[in-house]
Amino acid sequence: MFRAILLEKTADAFSASLRDLSDDDLAQHAGDGDVVVDVAHSTINYKDGLAIANRSPVVRKWPMVPGIDGAGTVVSSTHASFATGERVVLNGWGVGETHWGCLAGRARLKGDWLVPLPAALSTRQAMAIGTAGYTAMLCVMALEAQGVVPGDGEVLVTGAAGGVGSVAIALLSGLGHRVIASTGRAAEADYLKGLGAADVIDRAALAAPGKPLQKERWAGVVDAVGSHTLANACAQTRYRGAVAACGLAQGMDFPSSVAPFILRGVRLIGVDSVMCPQAERRTAWTRLARDLDLAKLDAMTTGIGLADAITAAPEILAGRVRGRLVVDVAR
Repeated sequence: MFRAILLEKTADAFSASLRDLSDDDLAQHAGDGDVVVDVAHSTINYKDGLAIANRSPVVRKWPMVPGIDGAGTVVSSTHASFATGERVVLNGWGVGETHWGCLAGRARLKGDWLVPLPAALSTRQAMAIGTAGYTAMLCVMALEAQGVVPGDGEVLVTGAAGGVGSVAIALLSGLGHRVIASTGRAAEADYLKGLGAADVIDRAALAAPGKPLQKERWAGVVDAVGSHTLANACAQTRYRGAVAACGLAQGMDFPSSVAPFILRGVRLIGVDSVMCPQAERRTAWTRLARDLDLAKLDAMTTGIGLADAITAAPEILAGRVRGRLVVDVAR
């Protein structure tokens, strides 16, 4: 038996509760997985918050164990690439949405979804990174692929106090970029500067409708917010600069024009972490193990127990969680 958060829904009711489940339950509901993992740590992402709080139709199969991220040890496998005893990490692939996830002591997953956990990282550190940090690394890689290098100019990170933003600041500053953090939480300025931000600006400066072209400032942007914030960031990006967009905290709309793209050659790159190909995933995790300052990672991380994940869900949706939450599933 193992403990798990179980989401259940009928026509009349929804519940999120801590339950004792068995391998038989896994076989029934996640039987197409070919690797069984003892999960040591998981985390709470925005998408997990939506699922646990029943705020959005994230879950498409009931009942569901949420948790789009997990790190642990293989206990059995029929997949050629993974053997018993190996440490692995899981991000995305619809886990926690259409396939039982990792907010549980055990998960049955497809080997094609798994990445070997780099030796330099513990399972706790891997989940302190989680999808948020792995997405931040994909954004950094996207900017690099477009030729954005240290010394080109300032790099803007929006939604800076959240998970993606926190890791992006630590990564970019560690690589030598001058990072400007945008946040609506002025009290977090010291925290953001501790991660490596050279300056902090109020998100209100970007959140309202703006002109299609504005004064050039940013050599690159990592945006986790969308809507007017993304539109203004593009309008302020320098000639031939690049914007990596990965989130929608302000909204899914993009009230912009073609002006930044055809007059300044700005490049807007969409970054998807859920279905990202394996080769790119492995590169991202190798880079995270090499380039991320683990002391800064620890500074942005708060540990909680499995039961606490249920109460944490509405907090992350309300924007009251700083950095990363790591779930110790044994607690």
